[in-house]
Amino acid sequence: MTAGPPQRIAFLGFGLIAGSMARALAAGRGGDPVPDLVGWSPTNAGPEAAVRDGVLATAATSPAAAIEGADLVVLAAPPLETVGLVEALGGSLRAALPPEAVVTDVASTKAAIVAAADAAGLRFVGGHPMAGREVAGYESSVPDLFAGRPWVLVAGATADAAALDRVAAVVGACGGRPVRMDAATHDAAVAAISHLPLVVSAALAEAVAGAGIERPGWAAAAPLAASGWRDMTRLARGDVRMGAGIAATNPGALARGLHDLRDVLDAWIAELERAGGPDPDRIQARLRAVRERLGGLGSNPPDRP
Repeated sequence: MTAGPPQRIAFLGFGLIAGSMARALAAGRGGDPVPDLVGWSPTNAGPEAAVRDGVLATAATSPAAAIEGADLVVLAAPPLETVGLVEALGGSLRAALPPEAVVTDVASTKAAIVAAADAAGLRFVGGHPMAGREVAGYESSVPDLFAGRPWVLVAGATADAAALDRVAAVVGACGGRPVRMDAATHDAAVAAISHLPLVVSAALAEAVAGAGIERPGWAAAAPLAASGWRDMTRLARGDVRMGAGIAATNPGALARGLHDLRDVLDAWIAELERAGGPDPDRIQARLRAVRERLGGLGSNPPDRP
């Protein structure tokens, strides 16, 4: 099958990530001819705005209309919705999907989605751009969102070299840096550096402020909260559908991370409750060791899980 940049790209789902991809491609940032860009979302608000902005050529009236004639289909939805779109492409939408079309996605987990794509018999290359912003929606999209950022590519069972090349060409045109990885390695890695922080952020807010019912002491603490609280709880303020989908499609790796974190927290509790009181030198040594381990890593991380 032939490789090279796609001529027609269909986006199913059109928020921050798809919108930023479309902006980068429409601007011709990769130097290649601008492909025909078509978008669809359940409300079509984003695609219709993108047509008005000159970013998309067409806002399709249905998923079937969007993928007609496409040589690359980008699934730009939360993880569980992405699994649903994969299943639809292998079922009710199969007749509309061109035989040589490559399907990719931008969701934060990969194993469950790639497995669904393999079961559906799709020519699939899973994708995860490691970039984002705190705000969502097409209106928040920017053309340089992916500049210099890693973009993980996970080949499905039927993805040939041409399929990988096609997706990699789009990643490069968006300014991203393709990184090949298998699904299990990806999911373990992002569970550690992205999904675990999301759950920890939510758990911290639950422990201090409460969820549903206010925790004792929160009324006094809330007016004093500043940048430390804001930074630690930023991820808890994000898209709850996205967070639920992440947990549902990467439960094993996330649970393992939480077990490891619990062991570390138990060690902190033991130090604070030790007979005679905590040892400041021991605590200082632990904090120094963590600081040295981190170095500058993650000093300017992406904002998206």
